[in-house]
Amino acid sequence: MNLLIALVPAAALAAGNYLVAAQPECIACTAWLVGGPFLLALLLLAALPRVPAPAPPPRTVTTVPAAEVAEQGALGLLAALQADGRLVDFLEEDLAPYGDEQVGGAARDIHQGCQRALRERVTLEPVLAGAEGEAVTVEAGFDPAAIRLTGNVMGSPPFRGVLRHAGWRVKMVTLPVRRGQDPRVIAPAEVEIT
Repeated sequence: MNLLIALVPAAALAAGNYLVAAQPECIACTAWLVGGPFLLALLLLAALPRVPAPAPPPRTVTTVPAAEVAEQGALGLLAALQADGRLVDFLEEDLAPYGDEQVGGAARDIHQGCQRALRERVTLEPVLAGAEGEAVTVEAGFDPAAIRLTGNVMGSPPFRGVLRHAGWRVKMVTLPVRRGQDPRVIAPAEVEIT
């Protein structure tokens, strides 16, 4: 930017000098009149302090508190589980009046819908590789938040035991933002007009 600021007036001055004062018989005079402004511009550019580029206008950044982001993510996932599997309806239903066959039949449809909703939005992977019931070794430096030791735990790692549950770790989450909706409305009320 500074180079452009210096060279544009130099080019204008050189062009004016050439048109007004240049004499074809004096090549040294013409070279000095045309090249002099460029030389002066470059010397000034080197000697003068740099002109900082104009600062961009301040952007307004809206920060959402982490708790609110987490709440909206949880409510979005709950809304998806309700929309695809009617999970909230199932959990809020009093199952006492229904027989085991009725509950089991309903649970299959709810399971399929909720499984689909979860798999579309959350990619899971096991914490430990292996099948339940297999022998495993837990090495020193393991993360106690990711691996829970149960049973007769004594001494220090490595620990040898049987894998009772491989655990789950979230690999990726893609929850769509529910714009224009109250995030606390998991499922709207439905009214059929007759």
